[in-house]
Amino acid sequence: MNIPEIETGLYFWDSSAILPLLVKEDNSEFILNIYKKHPSLIVWWACEIECVSALARLEREQKINSGHMASAMHRLKLLKEHWHEVLPNDIVKELAKRMLRVHTLRAADAQQLAAADFLTERKTWDVGFVCLDKKLNEAAQKEGIVTICEVN
Repeated sequence: MNIPEIETGLYFWDSSAILPLLVKEDNSEFILNIYKKHPSLIVWWACEIECVSALARLEREQKINSGHMASAMHRLKLLKEHWHEVLPNDIVKELAKRMLRVHTLRAADAQQLAAADFLTERKTWDVGFVCLDKKLNEAAQKEGIVTICEVN
């Protein structure tokens, strides 16, 4: 699959796309290729919390063991040292509230989409949206945000 090129080189990463960088998943190779090509991650402020939540769930469900968990947490720490976070602010909050009324999204997904939209709100540059959640990708497309991953 070809990775759409964004002229600005800016890519907003949803937590669902960070997880395959931390633990082996079916789409890890594809996501790793995007990361290698565009290693500057932009995420929303709670991305780390969502990733830890997903990893803890995998560990509780015994899909990863404690060694894999420790490795994944270390990789997350390394990623976090270099990513850029969109912090909550009044504009992002208003965008998220609008997203909840317009799209069938959960609160956290609306906040992530609002953070990505905040980066393009003035429409002065494009930002690619790296996400593995079908519903969130569909909402992003309706908002005019370029999605990078095709999700079935």
